[in-house]
Amino acid sequence: MSLPNAPVSGSVAAQTTGARLIVDALLTHGVERVFCVPGESFLAVLDSLHDETERIQTVVCRHEAAAANMAEAVGKLTGRPGIAIVTRGPGATHASIGVHTAFQDSTPMILLIGQCAREHLDREAFQEIDYRRMFGQMAKWVAQIDDPKRIPEYLSHAFHTATSGRPGPVVLSLPEDVLSDACDAVAGAPAYQRVAASPSVAQIETLRQLLEGAQRPMVIAGGSGWTPAACADFRRFVENWQLPVGLAFRFQDTLDNEHPNYAGDVGLGINPALARRIRDADLLLAIGPRLGEATTNGYTLLDLPKTKQTLVHVHQGADELGRVYAADLPIVSGMPELAAMLAAMQPASNDALAWRGAADDAHRAYLDWRKPRPIPGNVQMGEVIQQLRAHLPDDAILTNGAGNYATWLHRHFSYRHYRSQLAPTSGAMGYGVPAAIAAKSLYPQRAVVALAGDGCFMMSAQELATAMQYDLHVLFIVVNNGHFGTIRMHQERHYPGRVHGTGLTNPDFAAFARSFGAHGETVERTEDFLPALQRAMQAKRAAVIEIRMPQEASTPGATLEQIREQGRKLRGEA
Repeated sequence: MSLPNAPVSGSVAAQTTGARLIVDALLTHGVERVFCVPGESFLAVLDSLHDETERIQTVVCRHEAAAANMAEAVGKLTGRPGIAIVTRGPGATHASIGVHTAFQDSTPMILLIGQCAREHLDREAFQEIDYRRMFGQMAKWVAQIDDPKRIPEYLSHAFHTATSGRPGPVVLSLPEDVLSDACDAVAGAPAYQRVAASPSVAQIETLRQLLEGAQRPMVIAGGSGWTPAACADFRRFVENWQLPVGLAFRFQDTLDNEHPNYAGDVGLGINPALARRIRDADLLLAIGPRLGEATTNGYTLLDLPKTKQTLVHVHQGADELGRVYAADLPIVSGMPELAAMLAAMQPASNDALAWRGAADDAHRAYLDWRKPRPIPGNVQMGEVIQQLRAHLPDDAILTNGAGNYATWLHRHFSYRHYRSQLAPTSGAMGYGVPAAIAAKSLYPQRAVVALAGDGCFMMSAQELATAMQYDLHVLFIVVNNGHFGTIRMHQERHYPGRVHGTGLTNPDFAAFARSFGAHGETVERTEDFLPALQRAMQAKRAAVIEIRMPQEASTPGATLEQIREQGRKLRGEA
């Protein structure tokens, strides 16, 4: 028998349950959907969600990793914490991949885990794990709620922690009896408010002076915490100061890629001309990114620990500043707060800028770099990506996981709209499919495309069932080359000719799609892609396009044989 529902605030019912307090807190903090795989440890929460189907959508997934990835994708898209609910033990360990991605990508997210009843804890009870130890280095905060009266307090802390400073994941463990037992009704906390630092007036003035004294300034922007308004302010800043802009790894949607100041993406497979421009800069403005391994090409793009460039590093988290690179001007700030001040900062004279024309030169180099180059086989992936871009609206959302297939997307696709790229900087495979499903659930009117390799797709292919269950018309493009392409590339470079453990046997992906009731297509030639794309977009349901590629086409810039030869030279064999 269900207990009376406690109100979101105030108190008109003497008794409620911990589960109802959880749901009330989710409502208070503006949650509109949760992603889960059901488990007996949080049945009471499911029962309370049953009473709120008009205000909170429960999206049931086929694997907890997908549920966590979907919650992470919501955090990326909205800046508000995505919510995943999983059961104890295997459910939590499956979901840990999404938590790790949220941590490395600085994404607000909250994972709620059903836990053993309090009386059974510390006995290695059924599926028992101490989540404070398990997630201790993988989340911003991990806690267990042992007193139901404190649920509003814990949830308020969770939302504030996930969104403030450097955003990230929070994990809360919920003992089963805390959720199900009757407890006194308690008043809820008010809705969370994001807390962020702002630059000081003195810091902005120092930044101005550095710019006015520079000869070859360069901007690397990206990271999390941006908003459409912040992106617009940032655009005005780089326009006013005529600055060339590179965008950090997998944050290519921070500035319209057709903008004349855009110089390209600063990540894996960076344009050598852009890398030279960064190395030759005398002033480097790193606005938002962590300057992690991918963005710095394995920490080789910039000198350690002090860059030869004068470095201005702006980040949301104070702990990130000085962690790897010692900045000349470190600034702790949220992106909206900083961008608004930058937009208001005007140069004394545009004609006096020593680097006039540098942004145009950098953009021309980018346009040349993104032109498709021939690769082995009957499918030219660069042309395919450009056809895809030409037939998608500007606000289309593109998702991907990890693999060499993504290098064609990063190099040849032009992102025009903020929050149109969803991809893990953590390099997690299996991300693109659930991220696309989450994106479509949020924005059903926007086109959503997931690009995946055959290995990446099969790590979450079961979520086709989720897309069909909720009538989410996602287009999944599977690049099938019959192996783990990135690992094979590294294998050939370090152990040339000794192929082992990287081959794959795959299904007919189009037939696999049709088995779920989705639309399925197979493409084996470049000229077949556009008709297949048009049929898929007209299918009015989820669709899969399988693109069959030869293994020899490893990256946009090198074949497997060329990589193998590089490996032989490194080993002194040639």
